Amino acid sequence: MGTIEDAIYLENIYEVKMLLEKEPDLINKKDERGVLMSLLAAKTGNIELVKYIVEYSRANMNIHDDNNKNMLHYASMSGNVATCRYLVERVGLSPLDGDNNLQTPFEIAHENRFLELEEYYEGVVGCKLKDMYHNPIRTGMYPDPSIVRVGEDYYMVNSSFIYYPCIPVSHSKDLINWRIIGYAITEPDWAGLENLEGGRGYWAPDISYYEGRFYITATYRLNDTGTVYRKQIIVSSDHPEGPYSKPSIIDEDGIDPSIFNDDDGKRYMLLNRGARIFELNKEATKQISKATMLYYGDFKRAPEGPHLLKKDGYYYLFEAEGGTGEGHRVTVSRSKELFGIYEPCPYNPIMRQNNPDAIIQRCGHGKPVQTQNGDWYMVYLCGRKIGDGYSILGRETALDPITWTADGWPIVNNLDGPSTLQKKPNLPWTEWEEEYEDDFKNSYLSNSWWFPRVPDMDGIILSGSYAKVKSSRFDLDSMYAKNILLRRQQHFRFNIESKMKMPELYPGQNCGVTCYYDENTFLKFGVFATQEEQPRIVIKVVEKIGEEIIEHPEHDVDFKQRHIFLKVETAYLRRTFSYSYDGANYIKLISLDNVYYLCDEGLNKGKRFTGAMIGMYAYSGDFGSNYVDTYGRNGAEHYYAEFDYFNYYPIK
Repeated sequence: MGTIEDAIYLENIYEVKMLLEKEPDLINKKDERGVLMSLLAAKTGNIELVKYIVEYSRANMNIHDDNNKNMLHYASMSGNVATCRYLVERVGLSPLDGDNNLQTPFEIAHENRFLELEEYYEGVVGCKLKDMYHNPIRTGMYPDPSIVRVGEDYYMVNSSFIYYPCIPVSHSKDLINWRIIGYAITEPDWAGLENLEGGRGYWAPDISYYEGRFYITATYRLNDTGTVYRKQIIVSSDHPEGPYSKPSIIDEDGIDPSIFNDDDGKRYMLLNRGARIFELNKEATKQISKATMLYYGDFKRAPEGPHLLKKDGYYYLFEAEGGTGEGHRVTVSRSKELFGIYEPCPYNPIMRQNNPDAIIQRCGHGKPVQTQNGDWYMVYLCGRKIGDGYSILGRETALDPITWTADGWPIVNNLDGPSTLQKKPNLPWTEWEEEYEDDFKNSYLSNSWWFPRVPDMDGIILSGSYAKVKSSRFDLDSMYAKNILLRRQQHFRFNIESKMKMPELYPGQNCGVTCYYDENTFLKFGVFATQEEQPRIVIKVVEKIGEEIIEHPEHDVDFKQRHIFLKVETAYLRRTFSYSYDGANYIKLISLDNVYYLCDEGLNKGKRFTGAMIGMYAYSGDFGSNYVDTYGRNGAEHYYAEFDYFNYYPIK
């Protein structure tokens, strides 16, 4: 008698039965690639074999491989409709379950052109694959979403923390495709970021519309060194893209403010803990009443993110509860009167991830919106973890439909938790051009770029198709570092390539590209001038992980070359660094297998709520006004690192 693996490959059901009767746990054995025997059996598409394993073996139906593919994923690879039908209808597996790359059985059938199987899945799901969208709808650091509809246009804001410009404002026509059109705070003197640690700054903004004007409110979170940690700000504008007014300060402690406009013309702000409420003046620039508790929350743990909706004679109060980790959720309660007794929904939580193995986790902080067609949706935050639980992309934005029960309660996605694939809203599909490649030929920076804290006024100069990054006296490990030009990491797998003019550097200076989380955790990949007796120009990678600095082996650089090309290849937590002098023939420098420190969970220090970034930097240091190098330059002078382009290439 052969092995269980051979018997499965040969679809020898009799031998599989004999082997499992003798050693039942063989079904939980893995092959050399780490794939369970039950998954291999599903991949054969043999319905009798699959039925036997489901109904008589010790395999459970929550099994999945390391990439989170389950039995239906594997069965779909065979194209066998009968087997897939059995797993859907009798086992209860869904063709919309996503693996770690968000690939579903439905998509496997489509990509392999199994037309009959795809047609079956269309019947199960109720629409064609082309009429569906993926969650998250906004990948990378887009946490704490708030949304408003004005006519046929949708506007969203997300937290920006210490990044400048502050609080991105995005626009969509279809709720799925978004682009940043402006920011709530663009005046350097209004930002107030210069002394704030990473993870502080502007938290959980809300956007609303009142009498022809857009209002954005957010928590301004200070360091923990003073007596006041939190204030609220409000800005407004006639145009969603801005410019917005100078922030008005509301000195009420709490986080996650939102503005509610009642039918009687009164305006209110809600804050945590639970949902506290107080009245604002008509211009929403001042607090004119004391805060009153409406309702603490249904789950009774970390209630925050309150939003009010008035519908059909009820005030519906939405809250985020359970903390921003695995227990995050959205709950709802209601009252006939604004200041009445709030009754919790019997279906709470109306959004939560209940499957600990699913890729989309920690779902909460939701806000509802009604389309012009009368349909309802909720935007909410989520996170995707890889490796040993690292959310390198930060917290992202997802979208699912709301339906209203016969007894008048809103539930999200039929209480099934976050969807991977979902039917598109009945709205005009409007895609925007992705801003992944930048040759810096415009006279302004793309809205994809931003900075940790406010840059120098001349920190970035766009000239001659170059982005010229002014060097900072302070290194990246200081919150006083300037002019670090970054964009979000939005994919688990991507490459970047950048072309930089060969710099002229003092000993100790360096410039290039950075993979950045905050001042405590980052890496630099670029050109360095060594501080030896006979200085050299080298290229290397340097990691900063808390108090630890790791300098990796360096290569001497031919500094007579006009340009140097820098490439970073990313696959989950692995990064490979290469350089070239012609942009075609790259020399591999080093690979790092685990850049876990670029994740929220990568270091236990400070507030880590953001996500991995990638971009450009230049460091000059300050060697004093009496230092003069061989070029006759004064040591106190800055220089500019000049980048011809910076291209980001997603990999599916």
